[in-house]
Amino acid sequence: MDASNGHPAAPSEWVVRWSAHIAEGGRVLDVACGSGRHTLWLAGLGYRVGAVDRDVERVGRFACLDNVTVVQADLERDPWPFHGERFDGIVVTNYLHRPLFPLMLEALAPAGVLIYETFARGNERFGRPANPAFLLEPGELLAVARGRLRVLGYEDIFVTAPRPARVQRICAVRDG
Repeated sequence: MDASNGHPAAPSEWVVRWSAHIAEGGRVLDVACGSGRHTLWLAGLGYRVGAVDRDVERVGRFACLDNVTVVQADLERDPWPFHGERFDGIVVTNYLHRPLFPLMLEALAPAGVLIYETFARGNERFGRPANPAFLLEPGELLAVARGRLRVLGYEDIFVTAPRPARVQRICAVRDG
């Protein structure tokens, strides 16, 4: 959240770069949506967005938008709330709960796009998260996609903005 104006922070450059690969007007799931920066941005592009988080207080105000559905769920404790549903895009940033990988892949529609960006091993040098349970291993996102998705873009890099961090990110599509 941008404290200066109460609006969500700008969307991730990675999400902005790859979102055009999601079918126009498609259904997108913003996993662990936080302040809703990607929910709001994707909705503004005309996507139908499902925003899920355990704390939806910050994104509840977006539920008034015709193309936004807000779902409150603790993805680490509650059952997956999207069984049998398919999405043209799934966006995840700054969040890692490995048991969700197979559930998200199953939820991708044919030609669906996974855009994922989170912290990687080595980030402990820069602060939080530092717990290995919340840091991707080298090549881990590639391993998740292998044999299931076609990789359009992948990086395992050090970034300086919005703060110094080690991140891993992928954009991959389910061939349909």
